[in-house]
Amino acid sequence: MSTRPSQTLETFPNPKPDRDYHIKFACPEFTCLCPKTGQPDFAVIHVDYVPDQLCVELKSWKLYLWSYRDAGAFHEAVTNKILDDLVAAVKPRQARVEAVFNVRGGITTTVVAEHGI
Repeated sequence: MSTRPSQTLETFPNPKPDRDYHIKFACPEFTCLCPKTGQPDFAVIHVDYVPDQLCVELKSWKLYLWSYRDAGAFHEAVTNKILDDLVAAVKPRQARVEAVFNVRGGITTTVVAEHGI
């Protein structure tokens, strides 16, 4: 597996596909760029999903998030794209992505996108 940023999400077979269970992880080092100013935006990305047949491999998830570091994106767009890419890769029964962006200009932004909930 690469150690460079990548938009590719690797998967592995769900070890217990007959059971509903949640996989939750937090990514406190997410960064992207403001598309208006080019300044960095920092966020904590919280993921909660119920896998079906596949699970996302976490090193590929780290490299996937890293790929946003130099990309300009509005908070709403990047949160929804992250959810869309997770859903496309693992086709979960349910998924929720919450992006909590650090304060910028006196405003903290939280964007929540959901699938199958």
